[in-house]
Amino acid sequence: MIRVRKKDDAVDLLNANYEVVKDRMNAGAKGIEEAALLDVIALGYVAVGDLKTVGSLLNAMKEVIDNLKDDSPHLDLILMHMGSMYSTLSKFGKSLDTYQRAFNIMERTYGKDSPFLVTPYLAMAKVLGSTGKATKAIEKYHCAITILESKRGAESKDLVVPLLGLGNLLLKERRVNDAETHFTRVLDIYTKSYGQNDGRIGLAMTSLAQVKCAQGKSDEAIHLYERALHVMNDSNYLLPDDSIMEKMRVDLAELLHAVGRLDGKNWHPLWFLLLYLRAQEGRELLEECLLITERHKGKGHPSLVTHMINLATSYSQSKNYAEAEHLLRRSLEIMIKQKGSDDQSVSFPMLQLAVTLYHLKQDEEAEKLALDALRIREKTFGEDSLPVGEALDCLVSIQTRVGKDESELLVLLRRILDIQEKEFGYESEEVLVTLKKIVSFLDKLGRSDEMLPLQRRLSLLRKKYKQMIYH
Repeated sequence: MIRVRKKDDAVDLLNANYEVVKDRMNAGAKGIEEAALLDVIALGYVAVGDLKTVGSLLNAMKEVIDNLKDDSPHLDLILMHMGSMYSTLSKFGKSLDTYQRAFNIMERTYGKDSPFLVTPYLAMAKVLGSTGKATKAIEKYHCAITILESKRGAESKDLVVPLLGLGNLLLKERRVNDAETHFTRVLDIYTKSYGQNDGRIGLAMTSLAQVKCAQGKSDEAIHLYERALHVMNDSNYLLPDDSIMEKMRVDLAELLHAVGRLDGKNWHPLWFLLLYLRAQEGRELLEECLLITERHKGKGHPSLVTHMINLATSYSQSKNYAEAEHLLRRSLEIMIKQKGSDDQSVSFPMLQLAVTLYHLKQDEEAEKLALDALRIREKTFGEDSLPVGEALDCLVSIQTRVGKDESELLVLLRRILDIQEKEFGYESEEVLVTLKKIVSFLDKLGRSDEMLPLQRRLSLLRKKYKQMIYH
């Protein structure tokens, strides 16, 4: 029912079963059968997306499970499901305790080197990694890998999941070379198992591309991403609008843009041409993401917004503000239709459109949009929040050019400075930039007594950053 989108019918069926189980429990039946029924019902609510009811069901399940002996049939499987659901609810402590009990039961039943232990090892590793306990998580991954190597062989396809999990955790912990070793092993296993043209090869290449990015080897990363997309497209392993394919295109586009923005002041003109072509290639990938999503989901679908904003950002970086404006207007229209005109999420394309219009010298509309974005953010995030500081900064730039009273702008700049000092610290680069603006306005207003202490502070900050650049 859930798969064919008959959600209401599915919920009615789940509710009816839940009422039957509650009646049985109220009558005193609290055995493994009730636990199993609650387990299936809870998993149904997870599929529906009703996590509040899942929490209530887990409480009922715990009441039953706590009074069952470890030799109850299928208890280990129910505990594994419970651990997963606790993790979905971000109740990681309860998740880990439940997984540990399931592991203890399996270890006593099947032995210390049984492949059945791999699943709880991986589940515990994922929870430990999510809660910042990387060392313990890595130990669990290694235990799972050791069992599979001894029972299934060093080239078994079953090794892929723990190797990827371990590699991703090591990458997160900035142990890049160790991560590369495990991702390379995954690529070798897939190549030997499926050949060089299977879509799974593309997934493994993507993981290696992330390593190359972390190592600063941009060209190698780009090459791997491009090969991965080529293999994935040719093999039809995933649909073009699949979220994994979408992420690969966006990641490659961001990398191409990043390479295109590298400082090249002393480079040969041909390097500038190469950087331009890289940025153009990245933009073409973002356009492809947008077109695929439009084709599969329609021109007014909310999922288009992210692609439109990414593409608009790319156009803005290339000074093509007219194209950026068109995309941002479309994205803003879709978001307002979906969320309403006062939702906080609307303020992000709204402010980006204001910046774009500022560059196009359409100051009147830019100011109106910046003021609307500021109003929404003040209401949502608070008057001294970082999103408000961002909106104020945009507004000051616009109002400076339209000739707003400088003393009023100075008040806004002091608000920005207070926010930046709180969020970034008193010696941050953001503070340095805002101090420059404040000193400039004070100079124009002839308020030298206020200007002098800020000039001294500005001078110290400039020396600090000059020394940092020198070293």
